[in-house]
Amino acid sequence: MRMEITPTTFASHSYSDLPSAASMPTRPIRVIPMQHPNLTSPSSSNSLPPNVAITQFASKLRGMTWLEWIEFLIPCYRWIRIYKWREYLQVDLMAGITVGVMLVPQSMSYAKLAGLKPIYGLYSGFVPIFVYAIFGSSRQLAVGPVALVSLLVSNVLGSVADTSSELYTELAILLALMVGILQCIMGLLRLGWLIRFISHSVISGFTTASAIVIGLSQAKYFLGYDIDKSSKIIPLVKSIIAGADKFSWPPFVMGSVMLAILLVMKHLGKSRKYLRFLRAAGPLTAVVLGTFFVKLFHPPSISIVGEIPQGLPKFSVPRAFEYAESLIPTAFLITGVAILESVGIAKALAAKNGYELDSNQELVGLGVSNVLGSFFSAYPTTGSFSRSAVNHESGAKSGVSAIVSGIIITCALLFLTPLFENIPQSALAAIVISAVIGLVDYDEAIFLWRVDKKDFLLWILTSTTTLFLGIEIGVMVGVGASLAFVIHESANPHIAVLGRLPGTTVYRNVKQYPEAYTYNGIVIVRIDAPIYFANISYIKDRLREYEVVVDSSTRRGPEVERINFVILEMAPVTYIDSSAVQALKDLYQEYKLRDIQIAISNPNPDILLTLSKAGLVELIGKEWYFVRVHDAVQVCLQHVQSLKPGSERSHSSHSSSSEDKPSFFSQLFKQREESRTTTDLESGNGRPPLAPIRDSQSEPLLSKEQ
Repeated sequence: MRMEITPTTFASHSYSDLPSAASMPTRPIRVIPMQHPNLTSPSSSNSLPPNVAITQFASKLRGMTWLEWIEFLIPCYRWIRIYKWREYLQVDLMAGITVGVMLVPQSMSYAKLAGLKPIYGLYSGFVPIFVYAIFGSSRQLAVGPVALVSLLVSNVLGSVADTSSELYTELAILLALMVGILQCIMGLLRLGWLIRFISHSVISGFTTASAIVIGLSQAKYFLGYDIDKSSKIIPLVKSIIAGADKFSWPPFVMGSVMLAILLVMKHLGKSRKYLRFLRAAGPLTAVVLGTFFVKLFHPPSISIVGEIPQGLPKFSVPRAFEYAESLIPTAFLITGVAILESVGIAKALAAKNGYELDSNQELVGLGVSNVLGSFFSAYPTTGSFSRSAVNHESGAKSGVSAIVSGIIITCALLFLTPLFENIPQSALAAIVISAVIGLVDYDEAIFLWRVDKKDFLLWILTSTTTLFLGIEIGVMVGVGASLAFVIHESANPHIAVLGRLPGTTVYRNVKQYPEAYTYNGIVIVRIDAPIYFANISYIKDRLREYEVVVDSSTRRGPEVERINFVILEMAPVTYIDSSAVQALKDLYQEYKLRDIQIAISNPNPDILLTLSKAGLVELIGKEWYFVRVHDAVQVCLQHVQSLKPGSERSHSSHSSSSEDKPSFFSQLFKQREESRTTTDLESGNGRPPLAPIRDSQSEPLLSKEQ
């Protein structure tokens, strides 16, 4: 970008109401020149024309090598070409087997939670896991059915169709297709950043409430009687209490024992490194023990899974498209939850294993796995926190571990489904409850209470509305409140009055540094946010407030009655829109009527370019734009010095007696007085300091050097 360099600025006198240069101290001040953009240069535009951007993108694609094309289309090639077979294969095999053994019982449990038959959980762990290994960018993420998505599927589809009907299953499969398409679109358009607007406190509150609802929904398999299906806590509790007379001890005892075994094995696996295999083996242990008990004693009061079809799923196109429109909100909700759960886990695992993760490619990988999975009877899937953690702890190095887990699911579908018929429902319910217990994040609530009450309020609001009003309303309220806080913070940005740190030319927030001092007649304001239509009114109000409310206890320099200069430190300002520019013009005119001059310090090139295009640079004057706050203070303080009543009187007296020439000694005395006054402004009283500052970082306020 061609820049026009303004000559070194000395005591400026462009402001019409200020004293002329002849009436001011004659010693110049040293100011770093500000570089202004040349608006006639075509390179001064801060955005490329659309045709240029398209041409550059096309040339980038043409410049890609065949290896880069393969990595772009098939991300798994990135780890395949650097795979160390002797070093990685054994650990990947062990990790894949461990996760596969964990996935088989979990997938059936989550299918039951979703209101589907257990076989659809196995189908959902079959095709998606292979597809993600090819198109996903994470090497440790374990894809498949998860509790939270299963609850969302059950909650929405339960109001549309009966869980035992074929339509219910078709809608769940159609939902997988819709979620996959949305994820692919978001990934291709690079829209993953939209999820950043949902704060962590909202996610934590939502998952905590959902975990409680999931746990209560599984209580029917422990209690031995049916309860109402709901995503709200009050109907669930009422239903549980109303059916208490139907309570049955055998399923309760079996479920409690299985849950205790799972929790103990999980705890031992987490707390003792040499026993970490127990964490993954817990679900399989519960299923084997429960099946063995049912086979041995045949208790009539304990419900079992029943017949499960044997064989791989057949290719079929999703149906029931007439319901697609009504499922769009749910598809967006599941997409958001899936992205939050998967991408967050994948990024954390990538950082721990030392490789970069493309979040948009991750969305495409998840989307393709859901789209292709829907053609093989899978319902919506995403990355699992618990299985991904086990995969990482087991030493997984690549997608080979996911392929091994997929092979185990394939073997289970081909050969083991007859053995699953006698699995107790209470054992599957215990697996679900043990998995969601970890989602109850009360530690996060305690942390937020200590650190940030606003985020704690968001956590309480989201969790409460999710528990009592339902999942959809809870998500909308949480996201809405989160966005409201973001908008409030943006519309009410932090603005600081700056003061000079003693012995330096550094200016900092006077509230953070009480020892910093300001100057009479000058207020220095730093705006710590972009300036746009939503916050410009607030900024103008604060500037007016700073003009009126003046703390004179820390002020130095010449004694003046009011504010003559407002210096805007714009280094933190990254963006300014047309509304803000117009408001600054109005503010300049308003200040001009009150004999106040605006000075701008350290705007970045884009901001300066915008101000130049809007004519604000010419309106204020190029000489009032500075590289440093200290430069602006020097110029403004020299003007303030000339505005002192004593200075004006002496000038007037000098003008009235211009015919009487002063002697050489009186001229020398006057020059020494002016020099002493301008040099010692920092002391605030015009007297020489007790000892000169020799700090290498310090700088005289008004330098004596030419």
